[in-house]
Amino acid sequence: MNKINILFAFSLMTIAAIAATSWSPTTGSVRFHIKNAGITVDGKFSGLAASIQFDENDLANSSIYASVKAATVNTGIDKRDEHLRKAEYFDVDTYPKIEMRSTSFATSKSGFVGQFDVTIKGKTKNIAIPFTFNNKGETGTFNGKIKLDRLDFNVGESGFILSDDVKLDIILNVKK
Repeated sequence: MNKINILFAFSLMTIAAIAATSWSPTTGSVRFHIKNAGITVDGKFSGLAASIQFDENDLANSSIYASVKAATVNTGIDKRDEHLRKAEYFDVDTYPKIEMRSTSFATSKSGFVGQFDVTIKGKTKNIAIPFTFNNKGETGTFNGKIKLDRLDFNVGESGFILSDDVKLDIILNVKK
């Protein structure tokens, strides 16, 4: 009987430990920066959704999935945003989401590095994304910065005016 009680208590602690790594997004942003004719264009995506199981002490069992709605691209200029939604760029009618799904995590000097399968316009590429996680107990903040080559995802064509490199800033506030 005593062994059954110990097994039951251990099972409850294991379930509690797993539940403690589940984070729900509260707010977040995905901002981008790209050079166009030598001038930096800033923009953002809305509709950030995420499913997060993350424990700094158990990276092997951690996972992050996040997406934004491609149609929410916003540079502050309506005509440009309409153009970006078309087939040449994001093709939002065919590919409504931009997604990233973790495949592994490791620690780094400044925080963590996640390997993520990033999917844009139906093309998936595995990308290392360095990020920090500020765990405040019941709440936390993920903060990552990456640089993508838009041509890897068939977003636009190669040219002299628009840079191939896009910088992304991702911030996600979470709660348990």
